[in-house]
Amino acid sequence: MGRFTVWDYVVFAAMLLISAVIGVYYAFVGGGQKTSKDFLMAGRSMSAVPVALSLTASFMSAVTVLGTPAEIYRYGAIFCIFAITYGLVVLCSAEIFLPVFYKLGITSTYEYLELRFNKYLRLCGTVLFIIQTTLYTGIVIYAPALALNQVTGFDLWGAVVATGVVCTFYCTLGGLKAVVWTDVFQVGIMVAGFSAVIIRAVVVQEGIGHIVNDSYYGGRLNFWDFNPNPLQRHTFWTIIIGGTFTWSSIYGINQSQVQRYIACKSRFHAKMSLYINLVGLWAILACATLCGLALYSIYKDCDPWTAKQVSALDQLMPYLVLDILHDFPGVPGLFVASAYSGTLSTVSSSINALAAVTVEDLIRPYFRSLSERKLSWISMGMSLFYGGVCIAMAALASLLGTLLQAALSIFGMVGGPLLGLFALGILCSFANGIGAFVGLVCGFVISLWVGIGSQIYPPLPERTKPLYLSVAGCNISSENMTSTESPFTTVFNTPTAERPALADNWYSLSYLYFSTLGTFITVVVGIIISLLTGGLKQNIDCKFLQSNFSWSKSETPEKVEVLSRRPFTMESEGKDNPAFSHIEMDVASNKDKVNGLHI
Repeated sequence: MGRFTVWDYVVFAAMLLISAVIGVYYAFVGGGQKTSKDFLMAGRSMSAVPVALSLTASFMSAVTVLGTPAEIYRYGAIFCIFAITYGLVVLCSAEIFLPVFYKLGITSTYEYLELRFNKYLRLCGTVLFIIQTTLYTGIVIYAPALALNQVTGFDLWGAVVATGVVCTFYCTLGGLKAVVWTDVFQVGIMVAGFSAVIIRAVVVQEGIGHIVNDSYYGGRLNFWDFNPNPLQRHTFWTIIIGGTFTWSSIYGINQSQVQRYIACKSRFHAKMSLYINLVGLWAILACATLCGLALYSIYKDCDPWTAKQVSALDQLMPYLVLDILHDFPGVPGLFVASAYSGTLSTVSSSINALAAVTVEDLIRPYFRSLSERKLSWISMGMSLFYGGVCIAMAALASLLGTLLQAALSIFGMVGGPLLGLFALGILCSFANGIGAFVGLVCGFVISLWVGIGSQIYPPLPERTKPLYLSVAGCNISSENMTSTESPFTTVFNTPTAERPALADNWYSLSYLYFSTLGTFITVVVGIIISLLTGGLKQNIDCKFLQSNFSWSKSETPEKVEVLSRRPFTMESEGKDNPAFSHIEMDVASNKDKVNGLHI
């Protein structure tokens, strides 16, 4: 196996340098970042294509670059069914959540919770988001660095600190504009890295037909599994139903994603960015699937994982890259740059989103005298602070690998109940603050119960269905590589402790259903409690509801007119957003319209 050469480091350094230069450019172009809106929302002037590519990039962390091909190698191409899921997720986000958020002209999604319910729910949402995102970012920086380091000898802490510092640098200087445009550049690098591996693998295996043939006979093309059992890890139904809820909680309501599409210059551009991003998601999924099948085709007779050549599944891709591309100077470096591009794009979105919720939810409401210029400086300070926190969390991940991974899985369960909370607000006119809070708590408790249970008692192999890997063609006498446990390894061991009855049914629920369960319980409990506590008596302003879908009693135009005199109306209407044309504003004030605003 080859190791890294000078050229590989040069390619990696060039990727970091270009990202930093984009940040410097946006810090000074057009007079820099004068207000917090400029810094956090790019002055609401973005167009659809860069935002679409940015959404794709931040969804695709290095975990996707290294993890998805390994997932397909181990469990087969049923993962491709996510292509349908992504379509449903984008449809839900663009038609249900986006119109409401865009119309209100908010910066933080949790601002909506105060407008619709009360400030305590807003605080709950903000705190949960901050904890979840900092945990996630730590792992996203550290885990890929560890996998790449063990296989390629690529310097571990040099890479972690370099990516963390560059990321913080361009987030702090350039704000959201820099984040979006570096993401566009990084998507290009990711696709280039994937393409290099696919093209070389096709050449090595003498045509794509061989790869598909090997995959077919190795049972990897297992696209259709209609088993309705919710305990199976991946089936058609778990991916379509569970996957849609899991990803809707990211695309529909997560600050990191929503902040980008509501920074578009018009609602048309915002919707288009989501639909164009869908093409990006499909392209990335196709690349990752081809890489996974190429992995299997090349190693079908000698699995490096079973043969102890690598210590974790997410090290398979770097291992393959060094195996087939070591004769091409700089190309392994391109692959590593593509993995780190995934890290950079995810971390930069997280830093920017964390700065946004901190300024909008925790500083602005309590320090009303601050000028826009000062808030802009505070936003920059927050980006710098959260950049430091993310590097610190990566250091923590190195000490508490599996523990931090478990903590993240637990906080990943926050998404379901939060999606339920927003769904209650947007779709049910009779949901009130008490019902929403009780629903959120119940959804959270049930999600935690099943989530922690599944961490303690991992599902058995008959539930996860790993496919057969052969070592028949290996020369096992080769010296084994040093291995340390990676946070992303799933070790299939049946615990020696006696498994309780719950472990093989309730705790074995497919991980994709955790979010679905949280959403469902939050909505059902929220509706029941709201109806019991007089939810039908309250009058809710139409602009907080999704009028196309909401289960609401029709209100007379006069009522809407009276209701629109609320203390926050003008502020929340997006008055400094150039996207609202006069025609839209006229429609908003048209007394003949029952819905108040058109969607």
